[in-house]
Amino acid sequence: MTDLIILRHGPTAWNAAGRIQGSVDEPLSDAGRVRVATWRLPADAPAYRWVASPKRRAWETAQLLGLAPEPEPRLVEMNWGDWEGRLLDELRASGALTAERERLGLDFHAPGGESPRDVQNRLKPWLAEIAVDGRPTGAVAHNGVMRALYALATGWDMVAKPAHRLTDGCFHRFRIAADGTPSVVAMNVPMVGE
Repeated sequence: MTDLIILRHGPTAWNAAGRIQGSVDEPLSDAGRVRVATWRLPADAPAYRWVASPKRRAWETAQLLGLAPEPEPRLVEMNWGDWEGRLLDELRASGALTAERERLGLDFHAPGGESPRDVQNRLKPWLAEIAVDGRPTGAVAHNGVMRALYALATGWDMVAKPAHRLTDGCFHRFRIAADGTPSVVAMNVPMVGE
């Protein structure tokens, strides 16, 4: 079993506005940089091999935390296709985002975008590589990636409410079995410094 710590990047201006970022390469906002400066990683974090999504918001978060990660393209956020840059409320109001569509769970996707199952399929080889490598690994990624990983670990179908809501400003610990299968160790561990 190999340990994996994963956390979401700090806030961006698009996060604050409620815009869907997906593959758009937004940097952290000034407020996001201030927030990340208050975060503290667990005491064992320096012993981990660190990777990060190459998107600016994840990469900058890693650097602000004093990490020197390797880029891992399979950790980029879920592609939201035609809906990137849009507001969820606008999509619901326009009828583009319906309850029926959301009930697709793991197979939900925006026009021209990826589904959470697609994200899982790109994560599985990465998780298998972590298992083979055997080194504890830390990752700075995105909400969609973490949700897909959590669904893999728990069997969550992304239709019902999850047992754990993923909270920003926290890290999540998983164990990766020899075959690359993740399991939950601890969710929503706060990173706020004292």
